[in-house]
Amino acid sequence: MEKEKYKFPDNFKWGTATASYQIEGAVEEDGRGPSIWDTFSHLPGKIDDGTTGDITCDHYHIFEEDIALMKELGIKNYRLSISWSRILPEGSGKINQKGLDFYNKLIDCLIDGGITPHVTLFHWDLPQVLQDKGGWSNRETAYLYRDYAEIVTAALGDRVKSWMTHNEPWVHAFVGHLFGAHAPGLKDLKTALQTAHHLLLSHGLAVPVIRKNSKNCRVGIVHNLEWIESSSKDSRDIEAAQRHDGAFNRWFLDPVFYGSYPQDMMDWYGDETPIILPGDMRIISAPTDFLGVNFYTKRIIGHESHGNFLNCRQVRYPFMKKSDYEEWENNAEGLYRLLVRLKEDYGNPEMMITENGTPLRDHLIDGAVHDPERIDYLYRHMGAAWQAIDDGVRLTGFFVWSLLDNFEWCLGFTKRFGLIYTDYETGERIIKDSGRWFEGVCKNNYIEAVPL
Repeated sequence: MEKEKYKFPDNFKWGTATASYQIEGAVEEDGRGPSIWDTFSHLPGKIDDGTTGDITCDHYHIFEEDIALMKELGIKNYRLSISWSRILPEGSGKINQKGLDFYNKLIDCLIDGGITPHVTLFHWDLPQVLQDKGGWSNRETAYLYRDYAEIVTAALGDRVKSWMTHNEPWVHAFVGHLFGAHAPGLKDLKTALQTAHHLLLSHGLAVPVIRKNSKNCRVGIVHNLEWIESSSKDSRDIEAAQRHDGAFNRWFLDPVFYGSYPQDMMDWYGDETPIILPGDMRIISAPTDFLGVNFYTKRIIGHESHGNFLNCRQVRYPFMKKSDYEEWENNAEGLYRLLVRLKEDYGNPEMMITENGTPLRDHLIDGAVHDPERIDYLYRHMGAAWQAIDDGVRLTGFFVWSLLDNFEWCLGFTKRFGLIYTDYETGERIIKDSGRWFEGVCKNNYIEAVPL
């Protein structure tokens, strides 16, 4: 019997995604200054396997080879990020021309290969010199970010027409400034909330700058979002799930779309709420062209009096399939329900799935990597995307995380997400079975299941 095929709209954008610190390496070359991740990853005990991003995939030196692999796989869209520290080693002031030259070459090589660049301006690697002055909790950093955006978009804006201001402000604000698991490793709620506000403020400040320098471009912001369910019908569990949604989803969506923070969360945070100056919310809610959605999991949330800062806990059912990152439940239905919720609650904005993927314990056997579980995961999540489109969601792209196995932040090299296997000893790249399957998706613009 012929397999059922689900065809996507014409001009749907299939792509892959990476981030500068995770793949580039060359952290001390050609004038690049240190970032907070250079500092953090060298602190004992901060990275699960004790590794750093000093070399990682060495993309800085062999990006042409990686682009050739994308061409081989028929990938027409590539989401990358810029290293602020490569452009402005001191965070502001003198421009490092060699840093700009690298990204100019990278963008030209992508375009010459028929691959459209989608550029994220900030993916967590703040220059260390700015962190020494308070980092994102210092309001001045938002304005220095605007200046940085001015420099990058003036240099690349004639060719780059798809821009993302920030990647996952929630992660950088809370994981980096409340939980201490990411750089800069702080643990203070008020600092995390002020950081979140200044990240959003910098987004709004940068939007008109990007439009000025990159004519006829499209500008958005990327949020990591989750579908959240209450663990029971008990009112305390329902309220806990609402708080988690408020902190995780609505705290970052409402300012961009509505120009205000959710009142229930303002009440919950009380004295910890950030300093918000007159005009800030108008700046943050500058009109954008699309919303980037990073989706990895759904969460079931229950009440716990002595739980986290939200008095809630994650409930894990033993029958649910989990990824190699135990905290994440594999649930494609969650993506479908999230997309429909965004359509209904936020005026059906244009959206792209800017990250989706799963970590597996991939092994190289006889020169090949067989990863049927990743194919199944991607098929189901792409199927959720297809169904959402069929139900009226304005979804225009899907980017797989990630092109390459790479340095996964505090997890180091313990998790592999790539469509392409990276041998960290030799630098060799091997296309996995999932990469070949994705090749078919890119070239045919439809999905079909592959038996596990």
